[in-house]
Amino acid sequence: MPYLAKILLYPVKSLDGVEVENARVLASGALQHDREFAIFDEQGKFVNGKRHAKIHLLRAQFALLNRTISLQIPDGDLQQIFHLDEERQALEATLSAFFEFAVTLGQNSLMGFPDDTHSLGPTVISTATLAEVASWFPGLSVDEMRRRMRANIEIGGVPAFWEDQLFSEQGDLVSFRVGDVQFFGVNPCQRCIVPTRDSYLGEAYPNFQRIFATQRQATLPNWVASSPFNHFYRLSINTQLPPSSAGKILQIGNDVDIFPQQSQHFLKIKNTK
Repeated sequence: MPYLAKILLYPVKSLDGVEVENARVLASGALQHDREFAIFDEQGKFVNGKRHAKIHLLRAQFALLNRTISLQIPDGDLQQIFHLDEERQALEATLSAFFEFAVTLGQNSLMGFPDDTHSLGPTVISTATLAEVASWFPGLSVDEMRRRMRANIEIGGVPAFWEDQLFSEQGDLVSFRVGDVQFFGVNPCQRCIVPTRDSYLGEAYPNFQRIFATQRQATLPNWVASSPFNHFYRLSINTQLPPSSAGKILQIGNDVDIFPQQSQHFLKIKNTK
């Protein structure tokens, strides 16, 4: 039976995640603390893994209740601990010194800073999928693939690519529930350059995207809706959550249920960024 096996939050976009036992759904449908902060350059652009491979070298740990981040700078002797609200200027100065250009730390507690501003819900993948995809790349572990894909919710007790039933033909949503939290599956997530790189060192895996797309097409279940696949460099599911899910809690061990497929139009969620 499908169940919620892992919840991963990424408090600062592009930095390390933190595994939690439960997570609260915000009114926007995002998970509290996920991508709540992001690093920006002086032009207001994201300083992230897509644009700056150097960011992979930073190690971060978070104490969510204490609102602190512990940073390990490469070649640094000690971790540096900062309060995300009270010591933000000092954190920005440390990050600016690391990147060698001025950066600031932006905050959005309402919806975070997701890549897909139309589907603000947590991304979903299964543990078996991560294991299968890792097997395509000699030398890569399941945990390393998990770090590269950066999904929020991991489903256990199911076969690889189980989550591919959580989307339908373009324009339709698939309704499912995790515990008492309702979700709508939207589409398979288009991947960027980040999964091609070592999550600790930023070094590229040779031909990662080509190998991935070839294997993804070859292993795509024959029952999967084909229209969302304009290419096969896609993995994990983007979601939306209805207003009725706001304030509810996702908990490790929650059962997962898929409802009979219904034709529904995309939810319109105002971008409050």
